[in-house]
Amino acid sequence: MIDYVTQPGGKLIGRVRVPGDKSISHRAVMLGSLAEGETRVTGLLDGEDVLSTLAAFRVMGVRAEGPEQGSLVIHGAGLHGLKTPQSALDMGNSGTAMRLMAGILAGQNFDSELIGDESLSKRPMKRVADPLCRMGAVIQAAEGDRPPLRIKGGQKLRGIEYHMPVASAQVKSSLLLAGLYAQGETVITEPAPTRDHTERMLRGFGYDVQTKGARISLRGDGKLKACHIDVPADISSATFFLVGASIAPGSDLVLEHVGINPTRIGVINILKLMGANIELLNPREVGGEPVADIRVRAAKLHGIRIPGDQVPLAIDEFPAIFIAAACAEGETVLTGAHELRVKESDRIAVMAQGLKHLGIDARETPDGILIKGGRLQGSEIDSHGDHRIAMSFAMAGLVSAGPVTVRDCKNVDTSFPGFAPLAKRAGLSIEVQGGR
Repeated sequence: MIDYVTQPGGKLIGRVRVPGDKSISHRAVMLGSLAEGETRVTGLLDGEDVLSTLAAFRVMGVRAEGPEQGSLVIHGAGLHGLKTPQSALDMGNSGTAMRLMAGILAGQNFDSELIGDESLSKRPMKRVADPLCRMGAVIQAAEGDRPPLRIKGGQKLRGIEYHMPVASAQVKSSLLLAGLYAQGETVITEPAPTRDHTERMLRGFGYDVQTKGARISLRGDGKLKACHIDVPADISSATFFLVGASIAPGSDLVLEHVGINPTRIGVINILKLMGANIELLNPREVGGEPVADIRVRAAKLHGIRIPGDQVPLAIDEFPAIFIAAACAEGETVLTGAHELRVKESDRIAVMAQGLKHLGIDARETPDGILIKGGRLQGSEIDSHGDHRIAMSFAMAGLVSAGPVTVRDCKNVDTSFPGFAPLAKRAGLSIEVQGGR
């Protein structure tokens, strides 16, 4: 068991670079493994989630050197060069890995099984399994449509036209990856924009992907050509520092080389609506992804009704946004975010419970939360093993009236190895207890 203990006071100052983007790192490993030739990746997140994805491809015969200080060389096997795994493929804590891998494995000529840790084994897979089965895949899930997933090989996939009932980058990406192996055209229509890293990266690997408004399409039987990928810093990881610097008086922090993909900047838009002082410096494009340095200074925040069109663009960042809302003047209202209930934890319920422990009026709704800003008290918080909840409540310690102890923080390493030392260097008074 690993716990965080943060002491009140302090401010975030200076320049920091958070680890590489997890979503892009997953996709770099996957497409690099399926490409022809040698793909070089720099800035890779070497957290446990991404390492699980890399380990799965190694089990299927892909050679890779690294990662070492964020650098990885992948010797691609080609779309049809993966080998039969001799054991189940363990996706650890990563829903992204499991759902995207399901799309890839649906097109292979061998049987496979995807498993995960206790948390991942509780997460629903029906919304990705159903459309894959419509394409011709044969997938068997455990009771309640949960992992493990057993995928039968040797199926002839066919392209389909699919109108997604719920906005989900994971489902969209899984179907696009299955579409690489399908006969004909795979067409996906989104009800709202979601992160488009898969489409961008497929184009970077030389694959033709068409996007017209909410419609994304590709045809099967092409090839992926190896390339170089420079992974920007993860905006989801930067979010904890954006919120911490916004709420802690006297803070002035620059976050370097952060990905600012338009489908991922909901957190910046929402914090600005709340009155945050955030500035994008030196915007540029790296490997097809927009990047900038982000300067954030302390500001007086106020509660807002979060716009519905921003919810899919900030779905992973809401635990930290809830901390900002707890420190804001007035009430913040979120609706249309039922997706938060099926993440690594029920993030609506767990955050509401934790905020109440800190003395904040937080009321759950079926698809959101109402948070009335106030003075945070010190308390003990159970993160329920959810990495984003652990880091969010750690930042709350900057402005709490007493120490904040966050229990069960081991899973922070899945997405942000080195979080505590980096936060400490920036100015958060944090101590790690337990573990080694």
